[in-house]
Amino acid sequence: MNSPIVSIVGSFAVGMTLRTDRMPVFGETLLGSDFDMGPGGKGSNQAVAAARLGAESHFIGLIGDDKLGVIAIDLYKTEGVHIDWLKQTQQAATGVGFIILNQEGQNGIILDMGANKLMDRAFVRQAERQIAASDVVLTVLEIPIEAAAEGLSLGRKHGAKTILNPAPAAPLPDDLLRNVDLVTPNETELRILMGLQPDDPTPSSQLARELRQRFGCTVIVTRGEHGLLILDRTGEEEIPAVPVEVTDTTGAGDAFNAALAVALAESKDLRTAAQFACCAGALACTRLGVIPGLAQRDTVDALYRKHF
Repeated sequence: MNSPIVSIVGSFAVGMTLRTDRMPVFGETLLGSDFDMGPGGKGSNQAVAAARLGAESHFIGLIGDDKLGVIAIDLYKTEGVHIDWLKQTQQAATGVGFIILNQEGQNGIILDMGANKLMDRAFVRQAERQIAASDVVLTVLEIPIEAAAEGLSLGRKHGAKTILNPAPAAPLPDDLLRNVDLVTPNETELRILMGLQPDDPTPSSQLARELRQRFGCTVIVTRGEHGLLILDRTGEEEIPAVPVEVTDTTGAGDAFNAALAVALAESKDLRTAAQFACCAGALACTRLGVIPGLAQRDTVDALYRKHF
């Protein structure tokens, strides 16, 4: 059996993580611990996660021609991610992110996406041959909206299933969402997609219904410890979270989206794919650092059998 083909139009950034008791205020210096530096970026994380889950994973992205960019190339060689459409540029530095964790594993992140910001429709169009060969095309919003939109449009054109992980969230043009088969916001992102404040009190179920009715796409709202809310043409369903001891939640969304893409590329039904993705997301919370938390296929399968 051939491996399912998942193509990720996304971002790479080097993440620098530090743990503190609390977030500092401006002008304050705090002592931290557990410093870690390693490859990140939502698209990159999802490409690695998909490869570990057994997919033929292709990463379409842009990095700087610098030492941080070498980290990306070395990672993909180690993990078996295909990089025919990973390009380097001298016009901008490789993206970087600074992550602060508290003792409960909650995080705050500041990003400079660097070379990722140079991606546009023409850049993504160069990879049309790869997108056409894909079972699933997955994209994120750490790259310019026009680049994400082109990936989704080409995926729809060639019959691939298209997934948008709308993070970091932003209001989106209607034509982009009309090329999405599945959109996977968390509860904050859902509100921003609908043009509301992040803490708007409107129930998530109502907003998800409005999003689905407006664009016809399947909506999967990730709700952390409260599990998932799924709305598709058959109706609404809630899937419980998989309980784990949380160490670091930073990569949970990336693990979830990659696993969802892989399962759907394997032609699993939506409910099974979402449950499988819940397991991958839960496992990502159990280890410090994103890449160490992206589980191998046998580990996710074992957790799935235990809970579902």
